[in-house]
Amino acid sequence: MPFENTPTGTILVHEPEPAKGGIVALYYRVSSSDQKADLERQVVRLLKFANAQGLSVGKTVKEIGSGLNGRRKELLKLLSDPNVTTIVVEHRDRLTRFGFEFLEAALWAQGRRILVVEEREVDDDLVRDMTEVLTSLAARLYGKRSAKRRAKKALEALRHEGP
Repeated sequence: MPFENTPTGTILVHEPEPAKGGIVALYYRVSSSDQKADLERQVVRLLKFANAQGLSVGKTVKEIGSGLNGRRKELLKLLSDPNVTTIVVEHRDRLTRFGFEFLEAALWAQGRRILVVEEREVDDDLVRDMTEVLTSLAARLYGKRSAKRRAKKALEALRHEGP
């Protein structure tokens, strides 16, 4: 990343410009196969958004898998392709449940960017995030079989006891 020292000792860091040209990719994801209908609705919404922005879409990537899974093959291929300069997603959590800012910064440093169609968070998504985090932690502690059941019990206990 280019920088310069000013006579006063201040260091100015110049952020790279997003790459012109390159491939615009649409990325859509759902957590499970019973949500395939939502996957198709995401395709339509992202295409409308891209067209409204004057973007020429060169690649579309569909994936079914948890936002907590860091080994999603299609996403990893997309992120590692230097020809993809813009990734369009409907919600931040469609790309990843956690660490979106890190991905965004890493891509920005390469002159690439992420466009998010809908920036606001949805309350249901936050509840789902909490459930997935608890399930993941419980799986590590108790094994995968009982993790989901234990996470559900923990959430019910929190609801009854309150904050």
